[in-house]
Amino acid sequence: MSVIKLTKDNYEEEVMNSKKPVLIDFWADWCMPCRMLGPVVEEVSEGTSDVKVCKINIDEEMELAQKFQVMSIPTLVYVKDGKEQKRAVGVRPKQEIEEMIK
Repeated sequence: MSVIKLTKDNYEEEVMNSKKPVLIDFWADWCMPCRMLGPVVEEVSEGTSDVKVCKINIDEEMELAQKFQVMSIPTLVYVKDGKEQKRAVGVRPKQEIEEMIK
């Protein structure tokens, strides 16, 4: 499953109304740790069909970053039934991310 780019326009449909749990990656182009984590998030997305994987560029979607009170990036947020369940800040290994979304 490919990674979905979240915006304020599709957030409600893709996250709040999702039948599946959602993993959100908050990132920015200028963030080197985000660039390191990006391919890992892609791998997780390709390896699971049980979880929807999405990305939010904090520079383009400040409102969503504020809604989740993202203070540093990269930040991964796991949302199930419209509620945040888990959060991880910083670069994480694939195995840790997979554990997070179980």
